[in-house]
Amino acid sequence: MIHGFMDQCKCVCGQQAFKTEPRNVTVRAGATALLKCEVLRASGVVQWVKDGLLLGPQRSLPGYPCYSMTGDQQKGQYHLQILNVSLEDDGPYECQVGRSVSSRAIVSRTAWLNVQIPPSQPYIQLESDEPWVEGDEYTVTCIAPDAKPPAEITITKTRSFVLIIFSLLLAHKPFLFSFLLEILVSRAAMHVNAYKRFELLSIDVVTLHSLPSVPPQAPVIMGLENEEVKAGSFLRVVCMSYGGNPLATLHWTKNGEVLSTSWEVDVVSRRSSSVLKMEVKPEDNHAVLRCESVNQISLDTSLAISLITEVTLQGSFEAIEGQEINLLCYTSSSNPPVHIRWWLGFRELNNTDVTISEGDNGGMMTMSNLTHKVSREDNGLSLTCEAFNKGTRFSSVRSEELIVYYPPQKVWLDAPPPNVFLHSGTALHLVCFSSGGNPTGQLVWLKNNKVLQSASRQVSSERGVSRELLLTLQPSDNLATYRCDSSNKAKKVLSAQTKLRVLFPAVSVKVVAKQQELRRGQTLDLDCLAGSSNPTANISWSLVFEILLLYIKCLSEITLITCQAFSNVLSEGVNNFYTLNVLFPPEFSDEQPDQVKVTEDETAELPVKVSANPDEITCEWIFQGEKLVKERDPRYHFDDWTLEIVNVSRQDGGEYIIECSNAEGKNRTKLKLDVQYAPTVRMKSDPVYVNLGDTADLLCIADANPITYSMFSWKWMVREVDDLGEESEDEGTGLLTIYEVTRDRAGFYKCTADNGVAPPGSVEGQLIVRFAPELQKGPQWRKVASRGDGSSDANVVCQAQGVPRVHFTWAKNGFPLDLGNPRYEEKMEVTGTVHTSILTVINVSAALDYAIFTCTAQNSMGVDSLDIQLLSTNHPDPPSDLKLLRVDHNSVTLEWMPGFDGGLTQNFRVRYQWPGSASFMYVDVFPPTATVYTVTGLNPSTTYNLSVNAINTMGESSYADNNKILSVTTAECSSCSFPYKKPIQ
Repeated sequence: MIHGFMDQCKCVCGQQAFKTEPRNVTVRAGATALLKCEVLRASGVVQWVKDGLLLGPQRSLPGYPCYSMTGDQQKGQYHLQILNVSLEDDGPYECQVGRSVSSRAIVSRTAWLNVQIPPSQPYIQLESDEPWVEGDEYTVTCIAPDAKPPAEITITKTRSFVLIIFSLLLAHKPFLFSFLLEILVSRAAMHVNAYKRFELLSIDVVTLHSLPSVPPQAPVIMGLENEEVKAGSFLRVVCMSYGGNPLATLHWTKNGEVLSTSWEVDVVSRRSSSVLKMEVKPEDNHAVLRCESVNQISLDTSLAISLITEVTLQGSFEAIEGQEINLLCYTSSSNPPVHIRWWLGFRELNNTDVTISEGDNGGMMTMSNLTHKVSREDNGLSLTCEAFNKGTRFSSVRSEELIVYYPPQKVWLDAPPPNVFLHSGTALHLVCFSSGGNPTGQLVWLKNNKVLQSASRQVSSERGVSRELLLTLQPSDNLATYRCDSSNKAKKVLSAQTKLRVLFPAVSVKVVAKQQELRRGQTLDLDCLAGSSNPTANISWSLVFEILLLYIKCLSEITLITCQAFSNVLSEGVNNFYTLNVLFPPEFSDEQPDQVKVTEDETAELPVKVSANPDEITCEWIFQGEKLVKERDPRYHFDDWTLEIVNVSRQDGGEYIIECSNAEGKNRTKLKLDVQYAPTVRMKSDPVYVNLGDTADLLCIADANPITYSMFSWKWMVREVDDLGEESEDEGTGLLTIYEVTRDRAGFYKCTADNGVAPPGSVEGQLIVRFAPELQKGPQWRKVASRGDGSSDANVVCQAQGVPRVHFTWAKNGFPLDLGNPRYEEKMEVTGTVHTSILTVINVSAALDYAIFTCTAQNSMGVDSLDIQLLSTNHPDPPSDLKLLRVDHNSVTLEWMPGFDGGLTQNFRVRYQWPGSASFMYVDVFPPTATVYTVTGLNPSTTYNLSVNAINTMGESSYADNNKILSVTTAECSSCSFPYKKPIQ
């Protein structure tokens, strides 16, 4: 026997949970109810439960026509909708989600559906049906039945006192309530209204009226014309009573026994009436009928009855042909006695014995015995007993039909002739016919004297009856006798029979092995035993010999040996197989995997595909030298030796050993669990320092499985560049190499590793380029101005870029500056690679402080210095580096470098001239301190001479670059359609 399991990939969807659970709902009967259930990550079967009964997983809920599941199934909505709500729907409901591969089962909280039912029509019960008498007290009960929740009852009165003496809430029906209210009524006039109130569902009223009592008139009996009536006739009499308040209550009695308590009232004519209908019987002779009113006013009448007899006929009216029957005919008590005669058809029978005796109520009873031998000609004739009363000249008869049984006349078969051979499996129709007999014969088929129940139903026709037997011939039908018996109530059986000859192959073949257990290298002896056949079958093996000797070579394969018994006459045969049951220890299938891959946090399934004989196998899992059991880790689950690890982690990866054993021995194999997980990334060193012009290596190390080719990528976080550097990788390390590093390549670099298992891992590392300090040495950095009158301070600013940290020293007129002097203060500012030293001179004095201050910037990479002159405020220095940025047909854009501002705020002015102009045009730059400006309103294809200077409150500078003039020619204007005018001078 082979034990194995298909290696299936199971999707893990996560634990299912309820987003919306059902809540209690109250709804009126006949409305529509909706119980909401919404499931997150539904992976199991969702069903509703009512009173502990599962309604089924299909959304249409077959078998519950008013129930269905609604909502968007893709969104996990399984709302239960109930149409035309009734009381049977009242009860608890639950939404259940079955267990799946990835999730346990969950059950919602219980929600109750409360169905409200309006109360039925209220009614009033009296303590008795008797009329009320003025001055007495009576109890009236008002009941509002079958409501949910219970109804409220309100009693109103008119001119009388109503006292509520009792109230009770009754559970009249399941889940329904009846409210009972008792009141005490007194005084003469009474009018009670009982209201039932069921919130706003319905309000019904029942009313009770009461008036003073007045006695009725005496009753009168009508409809009895003669006091003598005949027994067996129907009597109809009417009792009338006029007047009274209330109208009379009437009832009939016979000899003191109540016959009827029903009556009718006519309010307009103020009368009561009661009709009595009765069949007059002999025992009613001298009976007294009485009609009584409730006020005990009555009128009696007596009935003298002349009796007509009842006839009773006893005995059996069914007999077999030739039998004698004995019948008895007698009458009830009659006055006078009757004379009895017997008739068979129209023939009078005289073989009788008559007896007369005293009867009840003063009458006489007559009894007659008849003896008669029946023949088949008597069948169906009417046998009559006639009783004649000479006093009333009335005859009473009783008749019964005489039934005479006689046997069938003939039975024959429609069957194949004798000595005709039939083939097994052939369909054969046998028909049995029977004629005559009363009743017609009942046909029964028998096989070898045993009754067959498979015959078809008996069919009747004008000639008689028939019954068909449909056979599919079997080997057991060979030489079998089929007989048909016909019988009826005459108890005589007629039969017809036939014997069949059937050809059939061997019914069965049995292969018998002499050895009970087989192992490798043993010899097996097999015998083939064939069952009976007609004619005798030939036995053959699939391997030539009748007794087969096999040498067991293959230990784990299952081999089938065929033995066949074949009939040459029928060209049919039967065969049987013998399965070689070779015992062997566990062997692992070729389909047993040696490696299983799984993503971290999913479920790993380690299958076992093993076969053994005997198949009572015991397997053990071993990991890192320890046997795995569920108690070691609740994440372990075993299903028929397959190991399932829930929420697998990277620590679960490695080599697992599965060892299986049975009674024949043991075997083991190995299986590697490869847990794949997303990368986690770190920089080998951060930040990375490199000298300017050297080679920078940024190393990124990833912990991931699998390690894939080209899993690393790099990005410079400063800006996008086409050539980031040389990227390479080795196993789990990514390398970015930047050759001849420049200062602008410093910044943060992002390393991303993506091995196909989400999410990718990223880390940022900083590249710091070390270089010697470089001071800002533009014109505006070389001078600082102050009034020098001792009333203001001056800030001498020195700014340098460099890595690593830059350190500043100051000197004045070539001598180191003592920063401990309170007249000097130094402040350092660092922004990235920019280092700024601000030297503040307190209360600047022209005599003491107008001097050359030397700033020296130094780090491990080098040194740089700058002389800064502190002098008196003055007009600004001229700008420098005037250049053209852009030109078109009517404008020119210029840029320049500002000079020293003279210690005051400066602005700029542009001057331009064109050929033929009488003088220069001047334009103030806006914003005033801008160093880029566009001159507009120019003519196309015109040459302009432009220059710029600076202005502050103390004067203006000369023009830029030693009064240099920048000549610019504007572009042509192909789209201009009008002549240009020269600017106004």
